[in-house]
Amino acid sequence: MPAGISLRPAIFGDQPFLETLYRSARPDLQFIDGPPELVETVIAQQYAVHAQGTGEEYPNAMHFIIEKTQTAIGALVVDFGHNEVRVIYVAFILAARGFGYGKAILRGVQQAASTAQCPVAVVVWHNNPGAKRIYLELGFQVEETQLMADRMVWYPGKPQLP
Repeated sequence: MPAGISLRPAIFGDQPFLETLYRSARPDLQFIDGPPELVETVIAQQYAVHAQGTGEEYPNAMHFIIEKTQTAIGALVVDFGHNEVRVIYVAFILAARGFGYGKAILRGVQQAASTAQCPVAVVVWHNNPGAKRIYLELGFQVEETQLMADRMVWYPGKPQLP
């Protein structure tokens, strides 16, 4: 991983950071037509649904805070299931985007999955072409396309692009 980048388990005290991070990762919610109070309410509700849904669908998922020199810059939620490793959520604050940190974190997930000889799966929204590009660069392939998102999978033993 790049110098100074580390992961640590998320704790309850990280909630304010995670809420702010979610807001920055969902700029589409800022374009809701309505008064600011309505927009704030919808964003808060969407975050609650995101957090609750992740907990219900992936009760054994591991929640991490990504830090650079001990300052929170992102989050990773990953589930090591029976047949695959699933990247559920990865996001960075705006100031930490574009430096290759996400790619480095994902390479770490690939390395762990490779050790277990497990594929890594992720769902990438169509409105996030930058994320899709990164996953393709890391050797993921589109396995399923739906209306709003693609399911992409990386298999261990397949060559990675640099």
